Amino acid sequence: MSNLDKEKLFALHGITQYFIDAWGQHADIREENLSALLAAMGYAVDDEAQLHQQVETLIAARWNNMLEPVYSSRVSEPVHFCLRIVKSDAQNWLDWHIDTEQGGQLHGAIDVSTFSCEQTERIDGQLMGVYAITLPIELPCGYHQLSIQAVDQEEVLAHCCYIVAPLQAYKPPNIANGLRVWGVTVQLYALRSQRNWGVGDFTDLAELVRQIAHGGGGFVGLNPLHALYPAWPEHASPYSPSSRRWLNIIYIDVEAINEFKQSLAAEQVADDAFQQRLDMLRRDDWVDYSAVMGLKLSMLQLVFRQFKQLPLTHSRCQQFLTFTQQEGELLHAQATFDALQISLKQSHGVDPHWNSWPIELQSYHSEGTQTWARQHDDEVEFFAWLQWIAAEQLAEVGQQALAAKMALGLYCDVAVGVSSGSQEAWRNRQIYNLNSHIGAPPDVLGPLGQDWGLPPPDPLQLKMQYYRPLKEVFQRNMASCGALRIDHVMGLLRLWWVPIGHSAQDGAYVQYPLDDLLAVLVLESHRQQCLVVGEDLGTVPLQIYEQLQRNGIHSYRVFFFSQAPDGGFISPHHYPEQAMAALTTHDMATLKGFWHCDDLILGEQLGLYPDATRLQQLFDNRLFCKQQILNSLHGHHAIPDWIGHDAAWVPMDRTLNYAMQLHMANGCSALLSLQLEDWLEMSQPVNVPGTSDEYPNWRRKLSMTLEDMFEQPHIQELMRQLSEARIGATP
Repeated sequence: MSNLDKEKLFALHGITQYFIDAWGQHADIREENLSALLAAMGYAVDDEAQLHQQVETLIAARWNNMLEPVYSSRVSEPVHFCLRIVKSDAQNWLDWHIDTEQGGQLHGAIDVSTFSCEQTERIDGQLMGVYAITLPIELPCGYHQLSIQAVDQEEVLAHCCYIVAPLQAYKPPNIANGLRVWGVTVQLYALRSQRNWGVGDFTDLAELVRQIAHGGGGFVGLNPLHALYPAWPEHASPYSPSSRRWLNIIYIDVEAINEFKQSLAAEQVADDAFQQRLDMLRRDDWVDYSAVMGLKLSMLQLVFRQFKQLPLTHSRCQQFLTFTQQEGELLHAQATFDALQISLKQSHGVDPHWNSWPIELQSYHSEGTQTWARQHDDEVEFFAWLQWIAAEQLAEVGQQALAAKMALGLYCDVAVGVSSGSQEAWRNRQIYNLNSHIGAPPDVLGPLGQDWGLPPPDPLQLKMQYYRPLKEVFQRNMASCGALRIDHVMGLLRLWWVPIGHSAQDGAYVQYPLDDLLAVLVLESHRQQCLVVGEDLGTVPLQIYEQLQRNGIHSYRVFFFSQAPDGGFISPHHYPEQAMAALTTHDMATLKGFWHCDDLILGEQLGLYPDATRLQQLFDNRLFCKQQILNSLHGHHAIPDWIGHDAAWVPMDRTLNYAMQLHMANGCSALLSLQLEDWLEMSQPVNVPGTSDEYPNWRRKLSMTLEDMFEQPHIQELMRQLSEARIGATP
């Protein structure tokens, strides 16, 4: 492989040859890792002649497109784009036309030769140039269409999408004016109640919203609610979904559906034997996804049968019809995938991944799949109906939060990607590189690096589809919430690609069109009136933090990661105002688990550390951190004087636990997120990064029911003190 061809591919695909790691050190990507990544992208790295031809073809194709598929700018900026043209043709005038999203039309003509030529290249014997065009016009915010034509000719030579976004993401006026808000985060499935079916559901969420609002909280944060796999319920990670656009139907409260009471399901649910099964599922400390999904689907089918008996003129039928018409093919694809996966599991015993299905069914767009869907329209309609029910119940919770005058209401989470066996990859395969996974290089959370098992989206293909898939994800996830967390927000700038078959350490970063993606995110945040939080933990380039701040996106400030160069912990008083502050996260130990090193002990048992030396370093560092935390808390008079000063002898009790939460509440960040696990003084983690079957991730429930939790005087008092502290917090 020639160095010249290699360098051209690196530039075309945004592959970086080095990065600054989580410890601030320069790290070069090894040559063999870069070659493996190019091979995963489909290049013949072992055949120099074929590779050269691939590079030449790719470059020629790009130069033969007069415009990029997408350009973006911000409101009040002139329209700017790059035009690729044969240099000798630059003497000719060209017409431009803009059709705005609002229905307006603008047009004019340009003399290309009067603009700056930024680059030249000889393609097929012709000298080409890239001209930087600026039009002295301002467009409203939106998704517009720009086209180029020869003067006095009707034929369109090139066209593109032109995105105009506000300067900053949406912020509710009260938060923009300095309101300090606290809220709680929870994994929805982990909620326990006296009435659910062994997994937290939307009715539980409504009760949690009511209690937090009554206690003075401004939001309830959730794990991603994305669609998973009804046929394979044990594939339970909310961060490895089937679709980020649709909802996980396991969160439906069956008994809250309008048609439930008139259905046969009501009679079966009331049966003593059924109630005994529900009681067992409620009492289990870990979610039994298979059992819960089995019960819910069987009863939901009976409720659906009752729904189908309604006359088509009934308001409920009309609402469902409107939903299916509005959602169109995207809903049909999800419903078909779920119905087909269940059918194939029952009839063929195939694996979850669609690449194990019969070849004629391995794509949504195939004739075989479309024929199957027509022949099983009732099964497909059932899963479309479930999505409608889930969206309806979630929307009701969002409306309840608004009615309770919560500052933000629901604070939802969007995962960084989908699994390779997902519905999204099945329907829109060309957008993903299925030969690679995304993950992270070695960092504090994952000393061996992390492979998340998710295929990376191809940035070139994403742009070719005008970022429509990402826009749809943002729109859908912002629909019922007042704030949205973007998991691994660095993915808007770069993603760590790991070729399949290689270790997580052997990847490389691939750049993404940050300005365009931020424009889509900011524009959608205004249209949905949704505040945005960017999860910027791990290996974070300074560039992304600065961009987030300029774009009005709230950074993420986790106390345990907020250390000064000398190891001391930065006071929450010095956190940025435009941030979400937290003590810990779902990927870390709970407060009690951290203090007692339960996470390190568990990590040793799971084989997460390369050797005993590294583990001892982690224990030593943990004691050092605890001491620095204790010093900081005493220095701020955040804990009583009677609590000891030697971290080796100070346990994590309720006094220290709640004092740390109140210490954070007095900080300057606009938003404060606290975990219900820490209110309940739990020690077991939600998720252990770097594991799959080694630990029961995404299954651990809370230790107390909602009914009991909010009857605890100390929890009521904690909420009162948090509200007072937030009111008193000043920038």
